Amino acid sequence: MPLPLILGGIAAVAGAVGAGSAIHGGVKMKQANDTMKLADKQHKDNIARFEARNKVTTEDMDRLGKLELQILDSFQKFSDIFERIQNRPEFKAYSKENVDIPAYNGEELKQVSVGAGVLLGGLGGAAVGTAGGFAAAGATTAAVMALGTASTGTAIASLSGAAATNATLAALGGGALAAGGGGMALGTTILGATTLGVGILVGGIIFNVTGSKLSDKADEAWAQMKRAEEEIRGICIYLEKLSNAEERFEESLRTVDRVYRRHLEKLGDLVVINGKINWNEYSDTEKKLTENTVLLVGLLYNMCKVQLVRQTMSKTATNEVNEEEVDKAIRDAQVFLDDSGLTVLA
Repeated sequence: MPLPLILGGIAAVAGAVGAGSAIHGGVKMKQANDTMKLADKQHKDNIARFEARNKVTTEDMDRLGKLELQILDSFQKFSDIFERIQNRPEFKAYSKENVDIPAYNGEELKQVSVGAGVLLGGLGGAAVGTAGGFAAAGATTAAVMALGTASTGTAIASLSGAAATNATLAALGGGALAAGGGGMALGTTILGATTLGVGILVGGIIFNVTGSKLSDKADEAWAQMKRAEEEIRGICIYLEKLSNAEERFEESLRTVDRVYRRHLEKLGDLVVINGKINWNEYSDTEKKLTENTVLLVGLLYNMCKVQLVRQTMSKTATNEVNEEEVDKAIRDAQVFLDDSGLTVLA
């Protein structure tokens, strides 16, 4: 057979093989491109879901933190009224059905009310999540620490470890969202129309190899997205659980606060407006009003000590929602209101 025919035959076969490889490589490139685009879209959807959930929880926790600080701040008014009463007895602590309310301690109340006022005054310029950090760590503790640091010029975000205790952000535990973050930038540019055009020009066999490598990259990106998705799913579950605990706790706290505010108003009318400051002249009803107000202050003081988030020592583990302490605080509040006959006022 003449050499040109042989060479021609070889060229034809090579061309057919090259064309087949190019087609196969093109399929791989398209599949890789589709996989990458889908991974990118799903990752963005996952991030959007996290951000929406995080926004709700942050708002919930900030609302609770601000409420707790307002309650603690009001203790200054109570102390000013209560300290006017002369010949008053020493009010004992309350203890019943495993509910313990401390005895009146004027100095502690003044400290916590001043500290709460400092924190409230700084919330206007503080970052979102700061008030929620106080609720997560226990607003009473935060207020006491604020009193000790207020004169030093310490930034509000660092008081009581609020930045580190922000239940919805930093306290989630070491960089969970980082997993897969950069991986999604593996780049649709590599798999874009321009690359496809260049690949066709390179030749079938080389194109097939490139397609395989890009397919591996796409698979890697998909795997990263799935790992990040699992992390985000766990965080969203945590945030939802925290919001649920916050909602139950806030409802109970507001119930007690409403009763307390009514008592505080009546006590103010009795002592300040009517000028009745001699305990020995108080009727049984007025004595009971005073005693219940003192106990309500103690109950609220305890409730604002509750840490909604229990920090883990691990740098990678998500913190825990302190449901046990939240449930106990809610139960204690209800037991006291029932026992004192104040439920009807709630």
